[in-house]
Amino acid sequence: MLKTILRREFNLIENLNHLHPVLQRVYAARGIQSAKELDYGLQNLLHFQSLNGIDTAAECLGQALMQQQRLLIVGDFDSDGATSSALAVSALRCFGAQQVGFLVPNRFEYGYGLTPEIVELALHTKKPDVIITVDNGISSHEGVIAAKAAGLKVVITDHHLPAATLPIADAIVNPQQNGDRFPSKNLAGVGVIFYVMLALRHYLRRQNWFEKNHSAVPNMVQFLDLVALGTIADLVSLDHNNRLLVTQGLQWIKAGKARPGIYALLKLAKREVEYLVASDLSFSIAPRLNAAGRLADMSLGIACLLETDRNRSHELALQLSQLNEERRSIEDTMKQEAFIILEKLLEKKPLEKAICLFDARWHQGVIGLLASRLTERFHRPTIIFAESHQVGELKGSARSIAGLHIRDLLASIATRYPHLITKFGGHAMAAGLSLQKDLFGEFAKVFQLECQQQLRSDILQATCYTDGELAADELNLELAELLRYNAGPWGQDFPEPLFEGRFRLLAQRLVGDKHLKMTLASPEDNRQIDAIAFNVNLKHWPNHRAEYIKVRYRLAVNYYQGRKSLELIIDSLEV
Repeated sequence: MLKTILRREFNLIENLNHLHPVLQRVYAARGIQSAKELDYGLQNLLHFQSLNGIDTAAECLGQALMQQQRLLIVGDFDSDGATSSALAVSALRCFGAQQVGFLVPNRFEYGYGLTPEIVELALHTKKPDVIITVDNGISSHEGVIAAKAAGLKVVITDHHLPAATLPIADAIVNPQQNGDRFPSKNLAGVGVIFYVMLALRHYLRRQNWFEKNHSAVPNMVQFLDLVALGTIADLVSLDHNNRLLVTQGLQWIKAGKARPGIYALLKLAKREVEYLVASDLSFSIAPRLNAAGRLADMSLGIACLLETDRNRSHELALQLSQLNEERRSIEDTMKQEAFIILEKLLEKKPLEKAICLFDARWHQGVIGLLASRLTERFHRPTIIFAESHQVGELKGSARSIAGLHIRDLLASIATRYPHLITKFGGHAMAAGLSLQKDLFGEFAKVFQLECQQQLRSDILQATCYTDGELAADELNLELAELLRYNAGPWGQDFPEPLFEGRFRLLAQRLVGDKHLKMTLASPEDNRQIDAIAFNVNLKHWPNHRAEYIKVRYRLAVNYYQGRKSLELIIDSLEV
């Protein structure tokens, strides 16, 4: 789908005039108003005290820890859930807990969250006294009831949107709760459990726990590698507090102090620790972790993050990488099948306002990725369904576009058509749901109808925002290094700078079957610049009749045989 190209609007701020002119306008276009918003020192970290329920959670966990009760972490099966689980286990052990375990629901057998079935499994295999949910639990009413009936204490830590009523847990910490005063509503699940562990450390210090046990008070910075990874992987908005957490975590990793599993995953992804940036976490580590939850069991990912032996962590990382290769193959096949289905539909009628597809061959663990790919390609809210392990049930994964809150839309459907959706949950841009297989046709029609009512035509037009053009003297390695290594961190709602320009196309060739390697020249000074566009449309490129091209690009640093040079990463191009 062709995108409307718009330039970001900005007003330059005087107190940013100490920065490079390009960086001034980039920051101003992202709403930065003062230099303080770019200060990512730990002294600026938001305090835990304003999180509702955090004192109760700290006391509950503190009492259980001091009595050496059995603590069980129940996590989610994505990267945020894996990092949350690893952080909770690591921190509790570091605080002196001797009986800490974790349990991740297998998505194919138990589905998402703290269900009664998971509680039963926990009672039989782990025999906990206290259950702590991470990155889930806010909608687990029945699971909490089951746990309480069995005499367990339950502490919920989550960041997903709550329903009208909350579970009857002993404590709930979630910045999305009504009335919560925590200034940032964008914490990932790993961010929430990090704050709970901060509060727990504070509680234990007040009880003189560390002094009585002749142990040093733990430095919480040691857990920020996990916070950075989970925050970037979960695509939560990078407000100031999240950017601070990510920056500190990246510094910890680059200083060589992070856990061996992260270094093992980076090595397999061929990423240099010295030059690590936030996007390396999202594109290199997160997919490998997620592959365990998609195809097998996220316990493998958590084990990799918890492992302290370098050789063993490498073995676990290798297993994750192999699963990721399998995931890629499955995803490619599903993507081809989905495009064939859509092409047949488009032969009969124009693209509708939403996409809703089901195929019995599709893998339940990969439908979220497929939904994302179709949303990116067609700029339509998309729900992809696959068969569940339960006979007659479908599991769906939804992705949305800006302007449509997908979880609220599902809530509206559930209210108006209570027989359709068995259960659902999620965020503005992503959600999950279950329904009976024989209701798929009816649901698809209702989903399409709801989208037609809520989506204006302007929302359906894909838009690309750029940071304008760069002058010829700004197209240099120094600016590329500044933007990549000394600015940001870039991510969700704080995007990496994207520029636009017109260049002369001097040379072009395919590499890796589908990537276009180019040599460009600036019209102003004819200086040659290397560029690459990934996954180009092979029907249109290479195009040897093209003399000039218009491109949207990012500045990058290319390393080859010990040398570094400027390279343009092309986001989109046309003659």
